Amino acid sequence: MDRHEIIVVTGGLGFIGKHFIRYCLEKGHFVKNIDRISYAADRVVNAEFSKSSNYRFYEADICTLDFLPECDIFVNFAAESHVDNAITNARKFCETNFLGVQNCLELVRLKHEREQPIFIQISTDEVYGDIREGSHKEEDQLIPSNPYAATKAAADMLVKSWGRTYGVRWNIIRPTNNYGVHQYPEKLIPKSAWRMKRGLPAAMHGDGSYIRSWLHVEDAVRGIATVIDKGKRNQIYNIGSTEERRNIDVIRRIAQIAGIEERSAFVSASDRSGQDIRYSLDDTKVRALGWFQQKKFDEEIIQIVEQLDNSRFV
Repeated sequence: MDRHEIIVVTGGLGFIGKHFIRYCLEKGHFVKNIDRISYAADRVVNAEFSKSSNYRFYEADICTLDFLPECDIFVNFAAESHVDNAITNARKFCETNFLGVQNCLELVRLKHEREQPIFIQISTDEVYGDIREGSHKEEDQLIPSNPYAATKAAADMLVKSWGRTYGVRWNIIRPTNNYGVHQYPEKLIPKSAWRMKRGLPAAMHGDGSYIRSWLHVEDAVRGIATVIDKGKRNQIYNIGSTEERRNIDVIRRIAQIAGIEERSAFVSASDRSGQDIRYSLDDTKVRALGWFQQKKFDEEIIQIVEQLDNSRFV
């Protein structure tokens, strides 16, 4: 994105989307944000962005969107993403994560070829399923373990097929577990910190031995921008992290920062159905483009816990 681009972002009031929009506006790009304002939308950040003359907001659902504004790049962040919700009721995940992507692909396809934007699909490491040793590469088989991951894997297949059948230019980007400030408090770090600060124990699935690779959202955004700038079209790129942690160790660190005794910091709940043991991505391809991880988990989590503010979601 060396020149000033017109970028359509879907789901731009969500966690990664809003950080990507801020990055783009700071770089001088023109951003058109399409968001249906779900329960997890950050309304405060929308007011912040609206102060920029380079920002436009459209309240719409990608499932029913019937018009694609002029743009050079289309970046789809819009998704239902909370695994627990998907296990309870998967229908909305199928609608948004699969049919919504199909609708967006059609809107791009129907543009005149000189006006067709590049379609950037933000996927997830969960499409691969878990891996006990080593790391998943982009060409590995997709073996999703839960309904959320299955809908994201299905969407990836749609993107690839629209590229082959209709000539839509695309990239699929699969980041690992994101964290950072102003994340909706259904995810592990903000939810655990919020409960502890209210004098309640955090809930932990099983014995907390499940391992996740933690990628700071600002590193993820730079990775996405790197792929847009320098990546080869019609390719998949993983964005991984060297910061592996067991869930129980993350919760213990939050308790330490919050000044909570470990024995009262959390309680064990039953294992999540279809629980993945470990995620890990081989991100050699994106590193070859010049991207590298900058943020350190042990440093960033202090700021996240100390500056926790969920009022923007209430």
